[in-house]
Amino acid sequence: MTILHIALACPFDEEMSYQENLLSKYNARDGHVVILLTTCYKWDNSGRMIYTPPEDRLMGDGVRLVRMNYHRIINEYITLKIRKVDGVYNFIEQIAPEIIFFHGPQTVELLTIVKYIQAFPRTRLFIDNHADFSNSATNYISLRILHKGLWRYVAKKAEPYTARFYGVLPSRVSFLINIYKIDKKNCELLLMGADDDKVRLARESNPRSKIRLKLGISNNDFLIVTGGKIDESKAQILLLLQAVKSLNAPNVKLIIFGSIISKLKKQVLSFVDNTNIFYLGWLNTDQIYSYFAASDLAAFPGRHSVLWEEAVGFGIPCIFKYWDETTHIDVGGNCRFLFDDRADEIKLVLEEIINNPDEFDKMKTVASQIGVNKFSYQQISRRAVQSAT
Repeated sequence: MTILHIALACPFDEEMSYQENLLSKYNARDGHVVILLTTCYKWDNSGRMIYTPPEDRLMGDGVRLVRMNYHRIINEYITLKIRKVDGVYNFIEQIAPEIIFFHGPQTVELLTIVKYIQAFPRTRLFIDNHADFSNSATNYISLRILHKGLWRYVAKKAEPYTARFYGVLPSRVSFLINIYKIDKKNCELLLMGADDDKVRLARESNPRSKIRLKLGISNNDFLIVTGGKIDESKAQILLLLQAVKSLNAPNVKLIIFGSIISKLKKQVLSFVDNTNIFYLGWLNTDQIYSYFAASDLAAFPGRHSVLWEEAVGFGIPCIFKYWDETTHIDVGGNCRFLFDDRADEIKLVLEEIINNPDEFDKMKTVASQIGVNKFSYQQISRRAVQSAT
């Protein structure tokens, strides 16, 4: 089949392990002809959105990458909100895909897709949603004008022509139903996950001893890893740092990776001593998976990020901040949840894990046997295509 992924509602970076990257990669791996149409924006190593020129080329995973400019509407702010792209209809007509995966209905170009499917009704349309109240609809204009106004209108226009609406979190399925008023029977959870290739390579390379030796960490030390794009929504990392410090346990180590906004950077770095707490800066996906392999536990005490599913899909036990409709990452005991933004709560959970090796072994067993399979992007991409055929 020819599968066209369209991701116009967000930046696209070839080096990231986001859903549009990995669904398209494993669709191509399974023998489909795959094209990814996206914007002229990507992320830099500081987590900032930057412009990159239009292009049309084959990526290393066999997916054809096409970048198109947004059509300028009044000014940059409105342009980046409306997300109109010229030439999409003609481009799709040339490709004639059997399936279109539309990543994020928050663009007026979804109306172009509706027009195309009206003309070519054998094409099957799938729409996924990455928005919920943790990252969207946080003020009056966003909620009332954009999401309950424009994007609801666009999504409802597309609903009669859409085979399935996917939410990538349970909360994002609810957002489709409650905010965009999509019929519940047309909505389904489509998990995000981990890149099977990178999981396998990280495990086969066995980086545990090498990484620990480089940092001066013993193989017997209990190593925790955390990171990502650390901003106000993930400021709870400071509580994790306080908790690790308060353990006063020389054998417990913490690695932090990723970008840190200037507002938090000084505070975070004040805990870094390169003895018990280390800051590594920005890591690519290969490096992140290697540090998962070298660690005993991953901890994410702030807002959800794709690293949650990647950690579960890697098979490492985890600690997560509890949020409504995000408990899908608990596959039967692989993780613990934090319910309050308090350092002493994190400290207590860490002590319970570290001081109960039998219970921790159970967490590891569930993580490695169930999490790895359930959050495999190869399996996720196949399920998505199977439901399309």
